[in-house]
Amino acid sequence: MFCREEDVVGEVARFVSLLRGVYAELGFSEPKVALSTRPQIRAGTDALWDWAEETLGNAARMCGVAFDVQPGEGAFYGPKLDFALRDRLGRSWQCGTVQLDSVLPSRLDASYVKPDGSRAVPVMIHHAVFGAIGRLIAILLEHYEGALPFWLSPDQVAVAPISQDHAAYAAVVLETLTAHDIRTVLFGGAETLSRRIVAAHEASIPVVAVVGRRESEQRTVSLRERAGNSTTLTLEDAAATLSGRL
Repeated sequence: MFCREEDVVGEVARFVSLLRGVYAELGFSEPKVALSTRPQIRAGTDALWDWAEETLGNAARMCGVAFDVQPGEGAFYGPKLDFALRDRLGRSWQCGTVQLDSVLPSRLDASYVKPDGSRAVPVMIHHAVFGAIGRLIAILLEHYEGALPFWLSPDQVAVAPISQDHAAYAAVVLETLTAHDIRTVLFGGAETLSRRIVAAHEASIPVVAVVGRRESEQRTVSLRERAGNSTTLTLEDAAATLSGRL
């Protein structure tokens, strides 16, 4: 995005807050931040780089972000804030960036009109929350050992009828949850209920909805969480509760 020079600190701080919020939602509350400074081969004057590096640092401090300095690791057009996430084994994965660019706007002949009627060259801010989506998925799979958060899991609920006698009601549960945009799959079959529950957890499905005679008669569902706790709710309450996690 383009912005005026006087607005750069506030806009960069907004992006930094955005990245931290997204990472916290994914379970990474303290990303490691580095200020990557001018490389040996670069465009722009030293004065321009001095301003850009100081501005990025000030924006990070405004957000209460401590950072290390990575000399020479900036892009050829400007410095950047690099965000690295640590997985459960302590391994560091470079993820998002916020980059300040005072070179390319001039090359693009970009300008804006100032209040006094004169024209000025804007500053360009490059930012990426994830870097590459494939890398992010890899980080999450490594960090959670395949047990992704409910809202991110490819399959969120496995419906497991106790026996084939309860298959009809299991189909109703499947249809109801799916109608609430909950990604639901049926775990029927001839295996015992316990084996199907184990199979669902091995597939990293966070919730198993068990239905039997009592559930069919009372229009309820027994929800078994990946953590081991369980609760019985009406089908409508179960759908509302689970959709609230999306």
